[in-house]
Amino acid sequence: MNIKPLAFRMRPRSIDEIIGQEHLVGEGKIIARMVKAKQLSSMILYGPPGIGKTSIASAIAGSTKFAFRTLNAVTNNKKDMEIVAAEAKMSGKVILLLDEVHRLDKAKQDFLLPYLENGMITLIGATTSNPYHAINPAIRSRCQIFELKSLVTDDITKALERALHDEERGLGAYKTEVSYDALTHFATASNGDVRSALNALELAVISTEPDESGTIHIDLQIAEECMQKKSFSHDKDGDAHYDVLSAFQKSIRGSDVNAALHYLGRLVEAGDLVSIARRLVVIAYEDIALANPQAGPRALAAVEAAERLGFPEARIPLANSVIELCLSPKSNTAIVAIDAALSDIRSGHSGDVPDHLKDAHYKGATELGRGIDYLYPHDYENGWVKQQYLPDKLRSKKYYKPKKSGKFEQALASVYENIEKKK
Repeated sequence: MNIKPLAFRMRPRSIDEIIGQEHLVGEGKIIARMVKAKQLSSMILYGPPGIGKTSIASAIAGSTKFAFRTLNAVTNNKKDMEIVAAEAKMSGKVILLLDEVHRLDKAKQDFLLPYLENGMITLIGATTSNPYHAINPAIRSRCQIFELKSLVTDDITKALERALHDEERGLGAYKTEVSYDALTHFATASNGDVRSALNALELAVISTEPDESGTIHIDLQIAEECMQKKSFSHDKDGDAHYDVLSAFQKSIRGSDVNAALHYLGRLVEAGDLVSIARRLVVIAYEDIALANPQAGPRALAAVEAAERLGFPEARIPLANSVIELCLSPKSNTAIVAIDAALSDIRSGHSGDVPDHLKDAHYKGATELGRGIDYLYPHDYENGWVKQQYLPDKLRSKKYYKPKKSGKFEQALASVYENIEKKK
């Protein structure tokens, strides 16, 4: 058995062998042009795990014949970088693949920057995090940033078939028959992660006894057993996690039940009850709010039920809440109103509290003019009397602008408009 996993052995040796990422390595595309001209610039490749960041880096090095070294920004120290720098001085240029580049500390960064400036080291940084959020500007400004896309099922199937027939690096030395259903499962259950698909295929081949003719048969059941831990990929700390949460809220806001349930399912499959709970309660008060004021308490009740039940049963109250929130009338007037008020305050537009509203529950308040001429609303018909409440400089300001998408806010709007007319 080869010690190195199949995914490592099957890394492309040139950009012609790269599967997917046509927008970067296809004919006439940016990385292909760089390689053809042998004019590489430092770059950062980012995207989900297992889609070819390291493969592209090794393929670039293989296509250009430059020395290629791999380090990790977390586990490798400054001494390791000094060794790469010494090699760059001797050979003239080294391509350095730096994994987890967003974790590069200041000491390593300061050491690396001069070599990036003079071109002796061409950095290819790999990260699953959005570099515009996670990478120090000093490094980011010296690199081109390329986003890698998730591989589609056909891409992964192509990689699997290539590995099955490659006798030098792959599984071609084995006499193997993989059913169509099994191959499809490897390609789809990996969720775009070609690394996990290849390694699961290798596990299936080397752990399955051949028949009397020496043939190894891989069926759907074997594929499911080998892929079970990778049937769904979700990094709770990565960009993909926040993208799913964003899509989840926007789908509910847009009243798309099916999309919202899909994203809920992804979060449930990831076991992320905390994020689901927080987001549902936020949605209930941000996007539904006064159009259906009971949505908030009911969302909270669903969250509490889910927390008591735990997964897998927790999915049931969560789904109930998602469907209700999707199909509820929507209003964002509360968040818009408070944000408008905060905007004025933070911009210095506040002013003094009117004297008649100031606290008058202390000795000497009257002498200071505090609370004088205050009109107590309960002494008047319908509990309302005309008087000024906002500071003078904001006396005509209106923050709340009601919508009439739900019966409750329609009623509020009617009262609000009546009061404004009386003013």
